Amino acid sequence: MKDTDAGGSDAVEQARTWLARQGVHPAASPVRPPRWTEIHDQHSVSDSSLEGDSEPPPRRKRPSRLESVPTAGDDDPDTDPDAEEVARSIVLRKLSAQARTRQELSKAMKAKNVPDDVGSAVLDRMEEVGLVDDAEFAREWVSSRQSRRYLSKTALRRELNSKGVAKDQIDSALETVDGEDEYAAALALAQKKLRSMAGLQHEVQYRRLAGALARRGFGSGTSSKVLAEVLHGQQGN
Repeated sequence: MKDTDAGGSDAVEQARTWLARQGVHPAASPVRPPRWTEIHDQHSVSDSSLEGDSEPPPRRKRPSRLESVPTAGDDDPDTDPDAEEVARSIVLRKLSAQARTRQELSKAMKAKNVPDDVGSAVLDRMEEVGLVDDAEFAREWVSSRQSRRYLSKTALRRELNSKGVAKDQIDSALETVDGEDEYAAALALAQKKLRSMAGLQHEVQYRRLAGALARRGFGSGTSSKVLAEVLHGQQGN
């Protein structure tokens, strides 16, 4: 017991000595004897650790890499860390509505500030899997527009060119349209327009039909032949 008491007394004295070195009067701070590690490493122990309920100051949180990246809005994926996902979403949303050319999809991404290199990479991938195919788009466009909208080859070429389809792809798609197809489309258009011109004079009908055919891109030879056919019966009335 004597040795134990002596050890305890030595510990108290060591604590008092340590407190004195720290500038704290031993009589004013009747604290518990500090652990040996607290005495041994003076740089690791602060005054606040000997004040009972006082908590050490919180550690400063180190910012993560994502926290240093500016937050981008829906219309500014240029600073979005995942601009590629934004680009894919734009492309797939457009394609779900209808087929689009590469140029049309590129313009849609630029309108949302998708970086050019990101947009090109996404479109390249879409072409690889067959979701973007300008050649197929041109073939389907010609087939649909020529029969439903009564367009000439000239008008079809103009439309496809405005959509960014390459010239060789346009030429290939228009090879399916021959002279008979053009004449059939022009005739169907003239007959449809003529039904709304009942009661008009022959000259007025001729002028309006000729204008409609010209706006659809039909040449003078095709237009003259069609006008003669549809207006032949009207001329005798």
